[in-house]
Amino acid sequence: MSEYIDIDYFRKVDLRVGEIEQAERVSGSDKLLRIKVDIGGEKREIVAGIAGQYKPEELVGRQIVVVVNLQPKKIRGIWSQGMLLAASVGEEGIPVLIQPEKKVPPGSRIT
Repeated sequence: MSEYIDIDYFRKVDLRVGEIEQAERVSGSDKLLRIKVDIGGEKREIVAGIAGQYKPEELVGRQIVVVVNLQPKKIRGIWSQGMLLAASVGEEGIPVLIQPEKKVPPGSRIT
């Protein structure tokens, strides 16, 4: 089990619903996808290691949970401006996207 954090520390993480508008494979990588996400009036690009489980065309229109206040990081020459949340399943750590039960407006806060 991980170390406990207090509620004030947790509140620093800005989690929002994003809607995927575009997705494509990252050239030269079998694992990475470049995803364009609407997080409610703002568009972000996210690089995610989910290409082994998800085809780009099946992601368009899907809602996901995004950490929006994560420090941007350059991955394979692309600025990733957030991180999508996924469960890590099995010993292989297969990613399964976390998504809302019902469709909600992009940018909705996760509380």
